[in-house]
Amino acid sequence: MHQERIVRVNDFALKLANVNGTGSASANGLLMQAIFRMGIPVSGKNLFPSNIQGLPTWYEVRVNKTGHTARALEYDLIVAMNAETYARDVREVRPGGYLLYDSSWPLDASLARADITFLGVPLAEMCNSIFKSARERILMKNIAYLGALVALLDVDMEILDHMLEEKYARKKPLLESNHRALRAGYDYAKNELDCPLPFHLEKMHATDDRILIDGNTATALGCLYAGATVAAWYPITPATSVMDAFKGFCEEFRKDPETGTNNYCILQAEDELAAIGMVIGAGWNGARAFTSTAGPGISLMSELIGLAYYAEIPAVVVDVQRTGPSTGMPTRTQQADILSCAYASHGDTKHILLFPSSPEECFYFAVEAFELAERFQTPVLILSDLDIGMNDWVIPRLKWDDAYRPNRGRVLTAAELEAMPKFFRYSPENADHVAARTLPGVHAKGAFFTRGSGHNKLGGYTEIPDEYQEVVDRLARKHRAAAPAVPAPVIRNQADATFGIISLGGCDAAVREAVDALGERGIIADYMRVRGFPFDERVESFLAAHDRIFVVEQNRDAQLRTLLTMETRVSKEKLRSVLAYGGFPLSSRHVVDGITSQLPQGEG
Repeated sequence: MHQERIVRVNDFALKLANVNGTGSASANGLLMQAIFRMGIPVSGKNLFPSNIQGLPTWYEVRVNKTGHTARALEYDLIVAMNAETYARDVREVRPGGYLLYDSSWPLDASLARADITFLGVPLAEMCNSIFKSARERILMKNIAYLGALVALLDVDMEILDHMLEEKYARKKPLLESNHRALRAGYDYAKNELDCPLPFHLEKMHATDDRILIDGNTATALGCLYAGATVAAWYPITPATSVMDAFKGFCEEFRKDPETGTNNYCILQAEDELAAIGMVIGAGWNGARAFTSTAGPGISLMSELIGLAYYAEIPAVVVDVQRTGPSTGMPTRTQQADILSCAYASHGDTKHILLFPSSPEECFYFAVEAFELAERFQTPVLILSDLDIGMNDWVIPRLKWDDAYRPNRGRVLTAAELEAMPKFFRYSPENADHVAARTLPGVHAKGAFFTRGSGHNKLGGYTEIPDEYQEVVDRLARKHRAAAPAVPAPVIRNQADATFGIISLGGCDAAVREAVDALGERGIIADYMRVRGFPFDERVESFLAAHDRIFVVEQNRDAQLRTLLTMETRVSKEKLRSVLAYGGFPLSSRHVVDGITSQLPQGEG
């Protein structure tokens, strides 16, 4: 069909539909990186199944010159490479949009839509004529459609050529194959299709001094910079790449420059229980240690997390949340571990939680987690999620102060122990309600024996109610004392706001965009993103300042809302939930629709 050409520059969304295991991730990643290198704000969401091969996979790319990076739900262009999902893919193209498909085979007439344009490119025929092996034909078909997109969207071909040189510099046959496939798709589109499309790219400088990175890599880098030297883990999606990245960084930066000796220890444990046990043991010995896991691992680690809480041993746990319960959907995102992490273990426990919203905060919060764990001698849990952890994000270039030195908290030296008449592990306490600890082997006076069950304030065995209560009451005071030390909430107040919005973590991009979209409709809202637990007075003040507050989160049971009602003075009736928990990243439309559907008639 012929459409009226309304030109939109650097503002569109496309979706690439394929089959898991066909190598499409390489082509999709190249496209996103090329757009980034053109200086244009871009985000990519990889929506892939948990099996190895054969099921549908989608990759969504959003280009937005103003910097909105949340998932889009309307697609200007869909590349349909999977016949099994043709009907769905055709249905999801917005009116006036385009669908690119492999015209080596005719489309079924039932797929026709009069309000979109079909762009046929004979990708299979093209690759069959160029390449000999069946596997190469499958892989290079993805690069061929990338070539067509280069022409249709006006991607800078020089940038892509340079990226291929970087990637395959040592693999000349692969480099040649990729160039041939890329050029074949590009030449066909240029010769046979109307290029560029009405929505296309023009170079900007919006990504100057910014980087493209995923949250798991950023978390691992933060752990390295924080001084972590011990890590124990058991593989689990979507957290495995945290440890993969940490291992790579350690191999490069944690070796003695003179002897080549490793100055780190990374242990793949037999299960998550062993992993957290190793971390706690290393923390007790004085190392900065951590583990990475997901929801099922948190369930298994809970008892030992409780031990570290009660014995007051520093430990850092990185929880890259995924969809549950049970094994759930390992390659889908969610925020459903909030309550299980806040109160991990049986009995009375409360833990420090950090909620990063981007890879940038994953890096800085990783450092902060170790500082808090040692200052308050307790487990600290970083709650990321699959969307943050496994997708690439455009963030400001990370900065580091080389003058940084880890604050190990209250750790007694040999000289301090020598001067003491006697050392007691859990007394006396400081203003944070933290008692000094010792490290093994420093001084004989620092030796102590304690239990994971009943001990008194001196560290001795007890089952006397008053002595037990005295210890756990101090732990509660210590947890409250951590409130001003966790990252402060980010608050955006607006004149004439009629209600508030609260969210956390990976919801942030969608909520910020939704606040702007609501404002354009005359619906003004204040917004607070909580970044840590326990909550401090700034959270209390925001809650008190609004009669009506929408809590946006990605789980079924409104876990953030529950935590707010249990841990602050807010009236439960004030809080209204906006929930999305199907496993895909949040869109601003979810937020806008969720809020306006609950506003009084006429207000929305």
